[in-house]
Amino acid sequence: MFSNKTLLITGGTGSFGNAVLARFIDSDIEEIRIFSRDEKKQDDLRKKMNNPKVKFYIGDVRDIDSVNMVMRGVDYVFHAAALKQVPSCEFFPIEAVKTNILGSNNVMQSAIANQVRKVIILSTDKAVYPINAMGLSKAMMELVMVANSRNGDITTFCGTRYGNVMASRGSVIPLFVDQIKSGKPLTITDPKMTRYMMTLDDAVDLVLFAFEHGNQGDRFVQKAPACTIEVLVQALKELYHADNQIIFLGTRHGEKLYETLVNREEMLRAEDLGGYFRIPADTRDLNYNRYFSEGQSEIENIIEYTSHNTHRMDIEETKKLLLKLDFIREDLLKIEHR
Repeated sequence: MFSNKTLLITGGTGSFGNAVLARFIDSDIEEIRIFSRDEKKQDDLRKKMNNPKVKFYIGDVRDIDSVNMVMRGVDYVFHAAALKQVPSCEFFPIEAVKTNILGSNNVMQSAIANQVRKVIILSTDKAVYPINAMGLSKAMMELVMVANSRNGDITTFCGTRYGNVMASRGSVIPLFVDQIKSGKPLTITDPKMTRYMMTLDDAVDLVLFAFEHGNQGDRFVQKAPACTIEVLVQALKELYHADNQIIFLGTRHGEKLYETLVNREEMLRAEDLGGYFRIPADTRDLNYNRYFSEGQSEIENIIEYTSHNTHRMDIEETKKLLLKLDFIREDLLKIEHR
């Protein structure tokens, strides 16, 4: 599908961009463009990859001119650029609006203008029943994607929505590992809190599945296991043979007890594709009158897809999944050779 094609990854110096590069660099793709605003990360990644297929562009999705510059000649776009940290978005919500909503729309409008064939946007479980600024901005980004898909002709727009990506920037696993290695207490908010657990490879697989199977306005969710924070911490302690004290902090502002990947309204029309759900776009038009008298009583019997009702991993299953992370395997090898 990517043979002799040009792929643009916005926010490409992040965890997802690195994972895509690892997957594609030895394929017959012609060019991968990395678009981001952090020149230090770009310089580090340029030296790491040292490959003529990878081209680097400094710019910001908020600036339509820089987006238009990098979009010329692009076949496909993976849109990963975003403000992702819940606390920073909560304190600076307008910044989340500028990047996650307006910046995303810049990418989509530029893709239409430059006749890009397909755009995949990356969203989050926090966009479902959002309770914080980050989730709200991502929810709006999804709706902007659906709105642009209605006007799509040459360009197809699809979305992906996934939960916690293990060891990605800002995730809790590296924090817990650092606390274990430094002998500090492990700080837990609520031990019964559940979170989906996905690897970066899972995140790339989801985007590629959406790329291959997506129609205009579709959103895709990968069925992922979950575990409680208590199980996650215990699994890490057993892997590292640690006995660190645990301190319970209480739920932070903007945090949920569990995450939802597909809400009830979406589950009503979602298509089960085995390992994935496809959520088709709402194709109703502005003639709302006919919908007021056509309610859907079956929605009362629909259950949303959450980290509480998906497969719940025990400690051994969680340990097995954690061992897929390179930095944990490397740590454990060092411990064995001491």
